[in-house]
Amino acid sequence: MPVRNLPICGQYQRNTSDKTCIVDGDTLWLGGVNIRLKDFDTPESRTNICGGFVEIDLATAATARLQALLNGNAWTVETFGIDGTGKRRLATISIEGVDVGDILISEKLARRWPDGDEFWCQ
Repeated sequence: MPVRNLPICGQYQRNTSDKTCIVDGDTLWLGGVNIRLKDFDTPESRTNICGGFVEIDLATAATARLQALLNGNAWTVETFGIDGTGKRRLATISIEGVDVGDILISEKLARRWPDGDEFWCQ
């Protein structure tokens, strides 16, 4: 389901039923569906910030890297139900059989969820 030129979410995509954009390094909208990528977590840039400007910079880098991965490659998405908030569909996105979460973890832009160390908080 490759979507070329997938933008970072902004004010212009807020109220449309076909919203398709990247929220952050582990969350995106696809065709109006809020997707939480499972099994990994990226730093926060807006809420629950524990690592100050270092975390914000890392969150920005994780978001940009997810955007580059999705815009530069063919990818597939597989869904797994709803997350604990009851608002987002859990999913994985794979590029050539590799989970994008594993790519972000290997590049030190994310941690394994739920047991990985929030290294950006230290």
